[in-house]
Amino acid sequence: MVQPGAWLLAFLAVFSPAQAAEVGVAVASNFMAPMQKIAQAFEQDTGHKAILSFGSTGSFYAQIKNGAPFQVLLAADTQTPLRLEKEGLGVAGSRVTYATGKLVLWSRQPGLVDDQGAVLRSGRFERMALANPKLAPYGAAAVEVLSQLGVLKDIQPKLVQGENIAQTYQFIATGNAQLGFVALSQVLVDGKITQGSGWPVPPGLHAPILQDAVLLTQGRNNPAAPALLAYLQGERARALIRAFGYGS
Repeated sequence: MVQPGAWLLAFLAVFSPAQAAEVGVAVASNFMAPMQKIAQAFEQDTGHKAILSFGSTGSFYAQIKNGAPFQVLLAADTQTPLRLEKEGLGVAGSRVTYATGKLVLWSRQPGLVDDQGAVLRSGRFERMALANPKLAPYGAAAVEVLSQLGVLKDIQPKLVQGENIAQTYQFIATGNAQLGFVALSQVLVDGKITQGSGWPVPPGLHAPILQDAVLLTQGRNNPAAPALLAYLQGERARALIRAFGYGS
């Protein structure tokens, strides 16, 4: 886990209303639900307002390279924030690991996905959705799972790709795909999968989905930007992150 510097932790202090500011935040799609809650709490506790945009980590990287006015990136991986730091678009030493993602094989159809994931070998489906593995770390993790189980070659013709994990969820929720791999946080209600059927993928079947945030150079002089990164490390935010099925 990337440890935040002392300068970042200092922003956990209480802010006066005169210091309140807005920060533009690019957020990986899988983290939509918890980040909406965190943004509300962040504004209540600090007076700062987070303006959220959701999409795939790969797409955000391209946008930031092209000058998009984001000041903080919450990625779905560790490589993208590190890359931005090395390229001078992220502030060196500002990276923090804010969550560890969990993958689930999910269907809106009750009983289709068993608790061992054996449906992957049965072939009892026409289409399976996953996020584009070139853009979305959850998609890359899904491909790794299929490879580890030795079923990727057989399932390949049935795969449909979403641009990001949110679109992948929509493919499954609307029935355009019978099942697919999404973030566990997308299908949890009060800590349980209450709709359809799902198999939380054992973490040993794919590399850890560590999710890092980074202060972008465009946010260096905005007090709300480092304040948000520091807030993500606080207990109120971490409790929300855990409630949505992530490790924090």
